[in-house]
Amino acid sequence: MVEAQNLSLLKVNDLAEYCYPESNVSCVKISHNVATKTVLYSIVVFAIVITIIGNAVVIISIAHFKQLHTPTNILVMSLALVDLLLGLTVMPFSMVRSLDGCWYFGEEFCYWHSIFDVLFTGASILHLISIATDRYQAVCYPLQYPTRITLSVSGFMAALSWILGTVYAFSTVGIKSNEANLEDYIASIDCLGSCVLLINAVIASIGTFLFVFLPVCIMISLYVQIFLVSEKHAKKMERTKKGRPDVTLNKILQMVKHEKKAAKTLGIVVGTFNLCWMPYSIISVVDPLSNFTMPEILYDLFVWLGYINSTFNPIIYGLFYPWFRKTLYLIVTLKIFASNSSDIKVYAA
Repeated sequence: MVEAQNLSLLKVNDLAEYCYPESNVSCVKISHNVATKTVLYSIVVFAIVITIIGNAVVIISIAHFKQLHTPTNILVMSLALVDLLLGLTVMPFSMVRSLDGCWYFGEEFCYWHSIFDVLFTGASILHLISIATDRYQAVCYPLQYPTRITLSVSGFMAALSWILGTVYAFSTVGIKSNEANLEDYIASIDCLGSCVLLINAVIASIGTFLFVFLPVCIMISLYVQIFLVSEKHAKKMERTKKGRPDVTLNKILQMVKHEKKAAKTLGIVVGTFNLCWMPYSIISVVDPLSNFTMPEILYDLFVWLGYINSTFNPIIYGLFYPWFRKTLYLIVTLKIFASNSSDIKVYAA
């Protein structure tokens, strides 16, 4: 009986594929048939391409066209840069790791890949708080907004988002405080071809509170006030318009409607981020508390749901921002290279 079991184990080991077949400490590859692997790689590659191209269009558009040089768009461009870098430096390598179950890119890059992963996630949520704050000021304090939120102020908010995201990444993954008290578990699963970002319960709880639950509460609070105030402004302006038609009044009414629409679009961006990253944020706390018993496929699924958020953002801009569609046309048709193209009006003033 024992001999039969040992023979069975040998057969399983013979059938297993290894990341590094020449090594006796190699990780085992994930087994997929050719059709399944082709479909999975095609889907993920498509998402990565959309992420890179879509966010590159946002960056080029806002940087090139002078009409788009607004405080809000400076924050949108900086957020697009976060998403673009995630698509370039994190997603392609995570794709191979998730679908093959192997890390072929060396231990040193594994370290930096993990740092980039945490940095860009943290920077994204901080940019979204900045955008929510900008919209709150624009809708709730329209007269003071031009002096409160200038290009330099929005630039400072974007820079601060990058700095705080970097500080958090290096103070956790950078000095490996995320692996504290996990040394025995890491040693038990360590193999050649592995690159796993493990976060202990303390760091996961702190990170989730600071970068997910607290920001979500802040953003929900701001957007609730934005929509209440914008509705109040719109109703008040409509009543005033009925009593005294005026050209200036019409312009103010159009401005109120424009700000409300902009707030709605960016609210969708914020809501999408929360929906994409909330599942991972929850399991990142639950998993270490349950001694990492979460199925690996489920963990990977939630990680990729978070990554795909960077794919959704330019799609949202394309659906709700007419300027994005126009600038995309100008870029694709190469009209962006014409003289004085930066002065082209990409949306009605």
